[in-house]
Formats: sequence, structure tokens, C-alpha cells
Amino acid sequence: MGPWLDSITGWLTANPQWLGLAVFIVACVECLAIAGIIVPGTVLLFAIAVMAGSGALSLGQTLLLGFLGGLLGDAVSYALGRRFHQNIRRLPLLRSHPEWMNGAESYFHRYGIVSLLVGRFIGPLRPMLPMVAGMCDMPIPRFIGVSLLAGAGWSVAYLLPGWATGAAIRLPLPEGFWPQAAIVAVGLAALLGLSINASIRRQPRTTLLIGTLSLALLLAVFVGYPHMTAFDQGITALVQEHRSSTLDTAAVLVTQIGNFRTQFLAAALVCVILLFTRQWRAMWFFGGVTLVTALANTTTKHFFARVRPEVLADPLTTYSMPSGHSSGAFAFFVALAILAGRNQPQRMRVTWVLLGCLLAITVAMSRVYLGAHWPTDITAGALLAITVNAFALALSQRFMPLAPVPQKVWWLILPSVTALYGFFMLAHLSRELLRYAY
Repeated sequence: MGPWLDSITGWLTANPQWLGLAVFIVACVECLAIAGIIVPGTVLLFAIAVMAGSGALSLGQTLLLGFLGGLLGDAVSYALGRRFHQNIRRLPLLRSHPEWMNGAESYFHRYGIVSLLVGRFIGPLRPMLPMVAGMCDMPIPRFIGVSLLAGAGWSVAYLLPGWATGAAIRLPLPEGFWPQAAIVAVGLAALLGLSINASIRRQPRTTLLIGTLSLALLLAVFVGYPHMTAFDQGITALVQEHRSSTLDTAAVLVTQIGNFRTQFLAAALVCVILLFTRQWRAMWFFGGVTLVTALANTTTKHFFARVRPEVLADPLTTYSMPSGHSSGAFAFFVALAILAGRNQPQRMRVTWVLLGCLLAITVAMSRVYLGAHWPTDITAGALLAITVNAFALALSQRFMPLAPVPQKVWWLILPSVTALYGFFMLAHLSRELLRYAY
């Protein structure tokens, strides 16, 4: 694949005016039935995103083109399934590889709408699930809603790392940035890789291993953050250079999810639902994780007393290490993901946790974008919450497996939490509109 990839990237380097179309087409192919399995779109998408970040396209343009391309791939796949139904199995490639269709169909029938959300981040399932949804005559409005939500998260997860890499290579960054960035990247990659490997292989005491690794990295951040100024300043400068009014509005809305009042009410709402549905152990696990994380964050924040970045026009008086938004979001979403993965195959449990981390990362990165926290602040917050989640799960599982939360309870939790988040976002947006009006 090397020469083939080199030829495409070489041609795009010589013809950068086609880079936007390339992002759209590759994203479409990556999400297109059958083609998304055959074509190594993930690697190509990363390479093109690096080129886009080198100055050819803004972050907003790159994410939007990837999002629209993915939606087109979903729509075409869904239309094929809805038009041909079971006859689509007669296609030569599907006759030769029936496991592609069988795996996606089994996954869809088992998890329904959730399969489209989670499966979007699982390579072999991503291009096939929309076609299976069409084959099963999933209502079009429902499919569109799920596709929009999953596509937004997918475009950020698959395009942002490449675009940020290209932008970082192009910009003049502080001396020592790359060695420090490499240390952070290796540490987080080691935690992620070892955790996934241990989970999938069902190694003994996996959660204790994850908790120990994350705690070790957290202590390393606490000790080493004074020596990571080049990394902090470089990432902050990179983010601030690409701010725009549209992204500012989106970041401010997203960061409302991480506000203490919002986090407290959302966690309390989930606990109340679990209490009234008699999910005792799930309530103690979730409530314990969010409470211990909040207390630990407050304690360490005052212990380190680190000053926030000077980006804000009106700097906050509270301290920044570790980020409360980051620790709260990771505690909340990862704890929910752990509960959602109970009684499911190990790969599905890992996928749920990764999806929860993706939602939390979005909240955490909004703080760096707005200049409210240093990158090491949100890293410390994330590691703190992951540590608490891991040790809490190990403690809960010590004598008896943590039982799964029934699906009917999730239909109470998810709409309620979504409505709560939406209320605070709309309330903030309304206040801003009134302020500008007067």
C-alpha cells in the first residue's frame, strides 16, 4: 500500500486545490457499503487530514467535508439495502465473504439503534451497518438522526488527529515541544494499548492493571507538569491560531456540559433514576465514581494551585490543575459506558468505553480551545477520572459481577440526560443572544 498511498499524497501535494474534494470522497468511501471494507480509507484519511492541517484547509472545513462525505456514504448504503433487501447478498463480493453481512446483521438485530452509534467506530462494521438498517426497513427519520449524531463524532475522531499533526508540523513551536509531545503521546498510547489488549485477552485483574497504569501516569503528570511548558504553550498556541467565531460558539456550548452545576445535576438525575428503578449496585458504582472524582479533583486543584492560561479576557480566580471539566466529563461518560457494557462481549465493552472517552474528550478539549486550561490540566483530569473508574469497578466486581442495567432504564437515562444538557446549552445561547440584542 506504500507506493499507492505515496502516489495519491504526492499528487494532492502538487494539486492542493483538490484536497477538499479528496477529504469528501475518501470519507464517503470509508463509510460506503463493501467499499469501506476493501479500501484502506482510515490510513488514507489520516494522511489527507495531515495535508489539510498543513495550511490547505481550516479545521472547520476539514471536519465539515469529512462529516458530509460520511453522511453520503451512509445514505447510499442505506438506500442500497432498502432497495434490494436480501437480494443484495447475491453480489459477488458478498457471496465470497458472507461473514461481512452476517456479522453486521447479527450486531444490528442485537443492539438496534445503538449498533449504528457504536458500530460507526468499528472498522468492519462501519460500512455495512447502514445497508443492514436499510434492509431491515429502519424508518428514514430515525436513521437520519442516528447517522447525523454518529457522523459528527466519527469525523472528529478520525480527522482531528491528522489535521492537528499537520498544523503542528507547519507552525513554529517552542523549543522542546516535540520531545515533550512524544513523551505524552507514548504514555497515553501505552495506557490505551495495554488496556485494550488486557481487556480483549481477558487477563486477570484487568481493571486493577488499568487503574494502576492510569494512576502512575497521573502521578507523572503531577510531578512533571512544571517541565512540560513547551508542550502546554505549543498546543495552546496551535489551538488559538485556528479559532473562529463559529467554533467559539460551538466550544462554549459544549463546555456547558462540563460546568459543575450541569455535572452535578446530571449525575444526580442518573442516580435518582437508578434508585427508583432499583438498580442499587449500578447506583452505588456511578454515584461513587462521580463523587470521589469530584472530591479528589477539588483537593488536588487547591494543592497544586496552578494558574490558568492568560488567554481568557477575564481570567478566572480558581486554579486549573487538574481540570474539573475534564475529570467530571470522564467520570460521568466512562462510568455510563462501563454500565452500558455489562453482560456484553469484551470487544463491545471496550468500544463502549472508547465511545465514552470520545464524548469526554470533546468536553475537555473545549477548555483548551477556550483558553481556560492547559493541555496537561485536562490530561490530569482525564487520568484522575479513569483511575477512579477502574478501581471502583475492580472493587464492585470483587465479590459479585456488576449486573447490567436493563434496556428500559437506559430509555429513561439517555433522554433525560440529553434533555438536561440541551436545556443548559439553550439557556446559555439565549442569554448570549439577549446580551447582544441589548
